[in-house]
Amino acid sequence: MNPETVVTVLCGVAILVGVAGTILPVLPGSILIGLSLLAWALWGGAGTTGWVVFAIGLVFVLAGMAAGAVLTGRKLKQHSIPGRSVAVGLVLGVAGMFLIPVVGLFVGFAAGLLLSELQRTRVFSSAVASSWAAMKATGLGMLAEFGLACLSASTWVIGLWVASAA
Repeated sequence: MNPETVVTVLCGVAILVGVAGTILPVLPGSILIGLSLLAWALWGGAGTTGWVVFAIGLVFVLAGMAAGAVLTGRKLKQHSIPGRSVAVGLVLGVAGMFLIPVVGLFVGFAAGLLLSELQRTRVFSSAVASSWAAMKATGLGMLAEFGLACLSASTWVIGLWVASAA
């Protein structure tokens, strides 16, 4: 196996991990995809095609990161949910990941949001409503970033086909 093939295989695996990382926050996400595209452009042996794929893929990666942040932030602001609640959710999500295999991240995140919102609002029904709004906002941001990460990965696959046909 030549070095370009090794780089291509490693970049493909890293891109897959990056796409999964947009949904599972414990894995590196969009940044890993961008770095993988750069590595493939530098050492993948695709020449100009590699740089075109990197440029197009990077636009998708950056758009996904921005869309995720903007959509989530806007929805959280609409529902007056402070960043502290999301931070508590993330901390308990990471703890839950170690305590409950497979679903602990999501259970911990939801529990952390609910507890933080309950402490803030002092009314259970209001805390549930705002926690649910925060979870939907986070999910919407993740979905946008995931979709654009998939477009970036698809760009790489198309570039791989083009480079191998040349």
